[in-house]
Order: sequence, then C-alpha cells, then structure tokens
Amino acid sequence: MPVRAPSISEVARRAGVSRSAVSRAYTMGASVAPATRARIAEAADALGYRPNLLARSLSRQTSRTIGIAITRLHNPFNATLLQELSLALQARGYGIRLFISRGDDDPDPGVAELVAHRVDALVACAIGLSSTLATDCAAIGLPVVLVNRRTDASGSASVTGDNYAGGATVARFLLACGHRRMAFIGGTPGASTSRDRCDGFTAVLAAAGAMTPLMAAGLWDAGVAADVARAMLGAAEPPDAIFCANDHMAAAVLTVATQMFGRTPGRDLSIVGFDDTPEAATGVGLTTYAQPVAALAERAVAAVLAMIDGAAGECLIVPGRLVVRGSSRTPDAGCHAADRMTIWHEAQDRRENP
Repeated sequence: MPVRAPSISEVARRAGVSRSAVSRAYTMGASVAPATRARIAEAADALGYRPNLLARSLSRQTSRTIGIAITRLHNPFNATLLQELSLALQARGYGIRLFISRGDDDPDPGVAELVAHRVDALVACAIGLSSTLATDCAAIGLPVVLVNRRTDASGSASVTGDNYAGGATVARFLLACGHRRMAFIGGTPGASTSRDRCDGFTAVLAAAGAMTPLMAAGLWDAGVAADVARAMLGAAEPPDAIFCANDHMAAAVLTVATQMFGRTPGRDLSIVGFDDTPEAATGVGLTTYAQPVAALAERAVAAVLAMIDGAAGECLIVPGRLVVRGSSRTPDAGCHAADRMTIWHEAQDRRENP
C-alpha cells in the first residue's frame, strides 16, 4: 500500500502553530516570524512533509518569464553568458527573473520560489542542480536547463562546452611545447566542468607517460588561484606549465608569475586558461580553450523553449577551439611529442596576437 503523505494539519500540530501559519511559511512574501518559520521547517522535515506545489502550479497561466539562476558575476564569462541568454530570450518575447547564487555550495532557488514567481522554466548557469530541486521541478513539470554544467537528472537538460576534449587539447598542446612539469588548478570540487576538463587533461598526460600533474582547487576564484600559484611557483621544483579551469583564475596566476616570481610567460612558463573571455586578448594575451558563449546561450534557449513545448531534455555539447597567445610557448623542432607537427599547424591556424 502507498504511504500516506503527511498533511499540513500534522505539521501545524507538531510545530505548535496554526494551519494558516504553515501555509504562510510556504508562501513567498508572506509574513512569518523567523522562530516560527524555523519550527515549521523542523516539523516538516521530521514528518517528510512537502507542500502541494503541483496543485498550486496547475492554477497558474504561462508568464513568458524564464528564471535564470547564476553565480559569480565577477567572472567575465558568466556575466557575458547572462547577457547572451537575456538577449536571446528577449528576442523571442520572454522576460527573465534573476536568481543570484553565491556559488556551488549556496542553495539553488527552491521550487516554491520558482512557482511563486510564475516562471515557465529555469536556466541554471554555472551552478549544479540539487537532487531536491530536480525532483520538485520534475514533479510539477517545470523544465530545467543547465548551462556550463552537466546533469543526469531526469527531465532536465544541459548545454556545455566540450570540456573533456578541451582539457585533452590543452594537454597535447603543452606536451608539444616541451613541458614536462605541469599543474592543473581546478574549480570547486565536484563541479562537472572542472572535473571533465581535468579528466581530459590527465588522460592525455597519462597516455603519453608524462609526470602526474600537480593538482589544486582554485574554487573558480582569482584570489584562491593566486594563493595556489604562489605555493606552486615557490616550490623547490615549480611547474613549467599551469592549466587553469577558467580564464578568471588563469589571469590571476599570470599576474603572480610575472610580478612576484619574475617568470616570462611564453618562454620559461606557459599558462593556459579556459573560456576565452574578452580580457584574455589583452596584455600579453592568454592562451585558452575558447567556449563559444553566444552558441551556448542560443542552444540553451532553444532547449528550454522546446521543453516548454513538451520536448524531452537532452545533454548537448558545443565544440570549442584552442586559441594560442603570448602566455604560452609554441611547439618547435626540439619538442618530443608524437603529434608535434599536427598541433603546431593547428596552433598556427588559430594563433592570435603573435
């Protein structure tokens, strides 16, 4: 026999409040004392109570508003992605409701909040999707598309760059440049983008019999990445190449290498990023694996609108490319990688700011 779901009355009795107080606690904008809200949440968790959001959602009409949850707008890539998504949705007659997260460990918007704001779908940018939110959105038929993250959640879709191939391309390029002591500075532990870039990078190095790279988490943060770079470059045997999981961290590493250690990028040290933000083309120029942000946004908008119309969610990958600039060496005749000439020609075809 199916287990009966706990009722709002049972939550009210356990918390020692009225039914209306419980209802207000699950209504966006309603006035509830913090202590009362905490008692209700504790009682609901103990009983396994979940508000009947499906019934509430069925009564609403289409709003032509898409929720966008995003984090780290100080990262130029995320800011550009938000702009491209907004413009693409605007061109199709949709408005947006913005939900700002502090990072991967910050709770994503709850489904009650999404329903209260009457969004037709959610686009989550550069943040993961909790199992609770995935389950709740699926239960009420709210489409969810992740951008720059992967998901295996049923009923959701994802649009990412080719992160594994990007990491593998960077590894082949650095091997062809003659590097042997490499390092990888990743994002937050568990983030699919960082994990996939790292996996592609380390797989190629292992297959080539190269030394296992130094590994550290930069948490997608320039300050943290700078601290990691100081420790790496100040070691007795510092790396001669550093691959960062995004340009935001790579720019910080480049500053530390040049200003604190007097290293010359492109000669005795190579620094490579990921994304190809506009800032990457400034100064000495950052070698990076480019993600086509406009294409990511267009595919994400197409996916979310298709899901609103009833299509199933898909996991889509948008190809990128290596952009070689002054922060790295280039392959030469003294290198020992088996695919040296192939990578050399690829790099020459795509080289910018010689």
